Amino acid sequence: MSSTSQKHKEFEAEPMGEKPVNALAGIGEVLGKRLEEKGFDKAYVVLGQFLVLRKDEELFRDWLKDSCGANVKQQGDCYGCLREWCDSFL
Repeated sequence: MSSTSQKHKEFEAEPMGEKPVNALAGIGEVLGKRLEEKGFDKAYVVLGQFLVLRKDEELFRDWLKDSCGANVKQQGDCYGCLREWCDSFL
């Protein structure tokens, strides 16, 4: 398993609250803007999609690629961040 970024560690360390979508690991300014344009402006909205997809890695990665053009690394970082957040807080 790859090492986690500082952004990932910070996100996972506390409740989600009103964090913006680009607080998610793997989601920077460009992808964040694309997601916001589709109504995914907060991290919890992306979490909702993650849960609707039943935390399935392949489905979530495909959705992220189709929704904002995330590459394989970005998909994996975001998936891992949400999965580990869920493990800690749900």
